[in-house]
Amino acid sequence: MCGIAGAISFKEDMRADMKIYEKMQNALLHRGPDQRGMSLFREAALIHTRLAVIDINGGRQPMNYGNYTIVYNGELYNTSELLKELESDFEFTTRSDTEVVLKSYIKWGSSCVERFNGIFAFAVYDEKEHRVFLARDRIGVKPLFYYQSNHKLIFSSELSSLLEHPEIPHEIDEYGAAELLIMAPGRTLGFGVIRGIKELKPGWCGYYSPDGLNLWEYWRLKAFELHENFEQTTEHVRELVLDSIRRQLVSDVPVCTFLSGGLDSSLISSVAAAEMKKQGKQLTTFSVDYRDNEKYFQKSHFQPDSDPEYIRCMTEYLNSDHHWTVVDTPDLIGALDEAVEARGLPGMADVDASLLIFCREIKKKGTVALSGECADEIFGGYPWYRDKDIRMTDGFPWAQSTAYRKRFLCDDYAERINAEEYIYSAYRATADYAEKLSEDSPLEYRMREMTQLNFHWFMQTLLDRKDRMSMYSGLEVRVPFCDYRIAEYMYNVTWKYKDYKGREKGLLREAMKEWLPEKVLWRKKSPYPKTHNPAFLAGVTEKLQSILDNGGEKLTQLVKREELERLLHHEDNVQWYGQLMNLPQTIAYFIQLNYWLERFDIRLK
Repeated sequence: MCGIAGAISFKEDMRADMKIYEKMQNALLHRGPDQRGMSLFREAALIHTRLAVIDINGGRQPMNYGNYTIVYNGELYNTSELLKELESDFEFTTRSDTEVVLKSYIKWGSSCVERFNGIFAFAVYDEKEHRVFLARDRIGVKPLFYYQSNHKLIFSSELSSLLEHPEIPHEIDEYGAAELLIMAPGRTLGFGVIRGIKELKPGWCGYYSPDGLNLWEYWRLKAFELHENFEQTTEHVRELVLDSIRRQLVSDVPVCTFLSGGLDSSLISSVAAAEMKKQGKQLTTFSVDYRDNEKYFQKSHFQPDSDPEYIRCMTEYLNSDHHWTVVDTPDLIGALDEAVEARGLPGMADVDASLLIFCREIKKKGTVALSGECADEIFGGYPWYRDKDIRMTDGFPWAQSTAYRKRFLCDDYAERINAEEYIYSAYRATADYAEKLSEDSPLEYRMREMTQLNFHWFMQTLLDRKDRMSMYSGLEVRVPFCDYRIAEYMYNVTWKYKDYKGREKGLLREAMKEWLPEKVLWRKKSPYPKTHNPAFLAGVTEKLQSILDNGGEKLTQLVKREELERLLHHEDNVQWYGQLMNLPQTIAYFIQLNYWLERFDIRLK
């Protein structure tokens, strides 16, 4: 994985702004600490920072071939198959997937993206044709932000890098304010929060040329009829999941896995351990917990039990080389600001901060890790899929706090934006976008909508989190359940099969039952662990109070001071974002928001 950036103009000489490009590159060094490169042309500047994983010596970027130059961030998992197709047309001088992506584009043009199985964001400059091709992977695992003025396109993997360019205003308008206070930590697809910044949507690509920017969608979830019985479906799922995990174990550097003791990470770890055993190797696994969590843990509907006993069960089952990261409360609070640096926006508070700390510890022992994100969205694991009342609610099931949230908006923005309409129109547009079949039952119709809602909203929030928190320490995290073939297939599997035995992800459990001990296989879903220590609430309360006592001018221009004071008195305990963000996390979010406003000198428009 890497960091990419660039600027293209057909009216200016782009070679004149080297100092600006160096600042943009420096802002991406955490994503690619191993190598850095830059290519300057009259029309284009291409910037790269590299995390070397495949062909460490040969995969340097920007990579050039004839009139074409690429900067690429990602991994292709079907490199070997593409190489066989391309070898009759090209000689290859490296083993890197970068060269395969570049020469795929040269051979097939923009349709090359339809052949890729992987996670990627890249730009190819064609000096002869005077244009740049931009593309992002189907599901949106790798990021690509851009800013377009009248005569220039500036792009980067991260917002903080874009903001190093002096032509980009550090401003938000009422729509940015709505994203920060009504939507966050979710974010409208394609919207970069900062005024004028957009994000290339998952499954989109296009050209920037003297005629302007022309983007189009090359992939989406499609509805089609499946004619497989349950046994055939379980076999199909098993084949897809095993193939995806095995493909993503390919690396020239050590590979490890996240292990929470839940279904998804345990499955990935089990398959990875078996593959490594064939090579005479032992899998390394990593888990996170919090100081004194056992003392303060309280069961809930969403988190019925804690992870450690299941993790111990799995490490014995796998015979893995296991490592624990135990996060203490002061460190967690201290990492809230750093998590904003990593994300480029305020985010998921302690959930972000703990992952950042966790990834930093993993990086000390490995460079590539596999994680279980996206199985819940694709296989129907969340409570809102299965609770009949929640799934039929007309609105985002994880965001039912609009009335509470809008109280925090300053009067100016509150008058300029209708909070209920803003969030409902986004919900309705996504639900309507879900492709259905005329023969779908009312239940199947709604489940397609639920899948699309999760795909474009909740899953994107978690993928943002995983990419930014891991890449901040130069750790590449792969997500096998994000294989587009799994997503395409599961979108069309009947809910009756997905809900096998009335259990969340019942189909996945049945398909992979030979890979796990019974105790873990049928464990009730438990979310990413968070601290239960009351010291966290006390600590973030003290920190936000200190911000207000010392002025907090930027924060209170955007957010009503009286509502922050009310929050600090703990008078309300409204879920800010599903079960992941309650009172302590809401306070922590405003700490992050304050840091972001000050760190990037954000002005209100």
